[in-house]
Amino acid sequence: MAPTVDARGFSCPQPVLMTLQAIMATNPSELVVLVDTDTSKENVVRAAQSQGYAVKEVSEEGEGYRICIERR
Repeated sequence: MAPTVDARGFSCPQPVLMTLQAIMATNPSELVVLVDTDTSKENVVRAAQSQGYAVKEVSEEGEGYRICIERR
């Protein structure tokens, strides 16, 4: 099971920082990030891609989004 970063309730840049911190701390092959705004979703996707991760899936979950990324 992929580690999960729950960034719901935080405004940017906090979700991006939380995602980057998880990537740098554990270098996971997969990571799930939960966010609750379009802006956070877009920024997390860009940040993950800049770190060599590809977006595997983005799905709506409740009032937010579930972003699954994987290392390329």
